[in-house]
This record gives sequence, structure tokens and C-alpha cells, in this order.
Amino acid sequence: MRKSEKRMKEICRYIEDYQFRYSRTPTLDSIAEAVGTVKSNVYKYLAEMEQRRMISRNGREIRVHSAIESHPGLNRVPILGAVSCGQPEYAEENYEGYVPLPVALFGKGDFFILRASGYSMIEAGIEPGDLVVVRKQNTADEGDIVVALVENETTLKRFYIDKKRKCIRLHPENSKMKDIFVRSCTIQGVAQNVIKSLT
Repeated sequence: MRKSEKRMKEICRYIEDYQFRYSRTPTLDSIAEAVGTVKSNVYKYLAEMEQRRMISRNGREIRVHSAIESHPGLNRVPILGAVSCGQPEYAEENYEGYVPLPVALFGKGDFFILRASGYSMIEAGIEPGDLVVVRKQNTADEGDIVVALVENETTLKRFYIDKKRKCIRLHPENSKMKDIFVRSCTIQGVAQNVIKSLT
């Protein structure tokens, strides 16, 4: 059966839109319903689209190659999971999905997104569930909000160098919480923007 180019584009558009809204890949059933066909046809279309390199699949995850990657005005940024805004918490390098970010608003560069948890950054406007857009870099200026790796645990805090104590001070933006003092830490990135959670 010859595959419809129009339907392939519809499937790509639906997958991208769904991933943008929900940060995950839609099921075959939901794709079928959205484009007006049956699940078995969607499976065949996806196989054909993968052969044509329009998409790639990793288990149940589908990555669309067409629009976002070829669009100069969009930057395709992975969501890497949660980061603690309370006590430091290990962040696994497993992406939840991708978000297309307009270059005009966020600029060019190597970014990743972490989902905030905890309440230590609420006075900086970062609340649980918010998506924090982070520029990947290993240096920071004093006062930057950083993603810091401290003894295999990742946390989001404001970065300062404490010259008196000769250490690094990771400052929570919550007046009820205390600073964290460490001899060293690895800067994984500097927060650039916050995408507010709607829930």
C-alpha cells in the first residue's frame, strides 16, 4: 500500500504538538484517532516514516526529525527530569521528552530543561512543577541560579563564593531555608528562563 505524504505530515504534526503539550509521546491509539485511521495503519506509517528518516524510535519514544530540527527559529531542547529545589537530589539522565523553544525568545545555545521540585526557590519565582530552561555550561558568575552537582546529587540554587569560609555558598531563595556550604561542586548549567506550570 502506498503511504500518503499528507497523512505522514499529519502524524508528524500531531506527535510534535502532543509532545509539546504533554512532554511525552502519544500512543498509537491516540495518533490513529487524531488522523482518522486505525492503529494497524499508524504502525505501518511509522515504519515507513522511520525508513525515510522522518522519525526515529526508541522503544515507545518517537523523535520527529522534520520540522523542529530543520527550522532555524526553533531549538529542540530535552526535558531531563526533576531537579530538587529543597535538599539536593540525584537527577537521572533520562529525558521525558523534547520541547521546541523559539530562538527569538530563548537565544541559541546548548540547553536542557529540568522540572523543579521542592520550595527552596519560590522567592525567585520557581515553584514545584515549573520547567527551568538551563544553558549547559560548567562555569557561573556570582548570583547566577545554577544546577549544581554536589557529591552525585543535583540541586538548583543561587551560586556565591564565600571568601571568608573559602568555600561555595548555594543559596535557597526561600527565607525559611538555610544556605548550603560546600568545598566544591560541579556546575552543570545556569538557569536562563522558567516555563510556569499550568497545574
